[in-house]
Amino acid sequence: MSELNRAFELLQPVPDRGDRPILVFFPGMDGRGTLLQAQIEKGLDRAFDLRCLSLPPNERCSWFEMTERAIAALRTAKGDRRRPLYLCAESFGGCLALNVLLATGDLVDRAVLVNPASAFDRRPWIQWGSHLSGWIPTPLYPLSAIALLPFLASLGRLSRRESQALLAAMQSLPQETSSWRIGLLRDFAIAPEQLRQIRVPVAIVASGADRLLASIAESERLLTHLGNARRVILPESGHACLLETEVNLYQLLGDLDFLPSRRDRAYSRVRS
Repeated sequence: MSELNRAFELLQPVPDRGDRPILVFFPGMDGRGTLLQAQIEKGLDRAFDLRCLSLPPNERCSWFEMTERAIAALRTAKGDRRRPLYLCAESFGGCLALNVLLATGDLVDRAVLVNPASAFDRRPWIQWGSHLSGWIPTPLYPLSAIALLPFLASLGRLSRRESQALLAAMQSLPQETSSWRIGLLRDFAIAPEQLRQIRVPVAIVASGADRLLASIAESERLLTHLGNARRVILPESGHACLLETEVNLYQLLGDLDFLPSRRDRAYSRVRS
């Protein structure tokens, strides 16, 4: 298999849960998937067999190429098509997830979008500032992550450990890759008629105190045009809400009636 067509790596953050539906997490722009650990510790693995998509730190491919490789990874994860597959995607990963849902009809059974970066074009200052990322002198680049931290998260709602994990994830991305992926976000566009083609049930998590993206407005747009969507708003949360102490994704999915049904679990037992 060629380098271009090879599927992205899927990390397995907990021991195999082959008797449960599988959930694949698409991370934010850092691409590492390790930041889901905060939610795993709150019981997300009670309902799912978890995988995290891992984008190589030097990966700089187009949306089309990234989507094809992500789909290949999902097909590998699902295996037997009777096993339900959930997709959970945050920020940058939300754009990739929308591309995947648009490109595939029945691969994914349900999707969860957390502050998707499809809202990138709604904040003009973000658009303008994103062009400067490639001009930051290399020695100063790690410091730029510290300056951006208050926009990415409501720091008062994060533990010290999670704040440090977020900063480490931001600083792990090479400057060239960061500039490339920001360019992808500038170019990303999905029209209402495309959204209406997506029939998969979608849950949208939107942060009311997101200082980085207009997540509430974008959730309204998605809710309007997606054929089968529901939403929860976190009024006090920032962009990186899954790291916040008081946010429990497992409970949120339960409140949205989005956890696996008995039928889903029965299919998983047949699969195992």
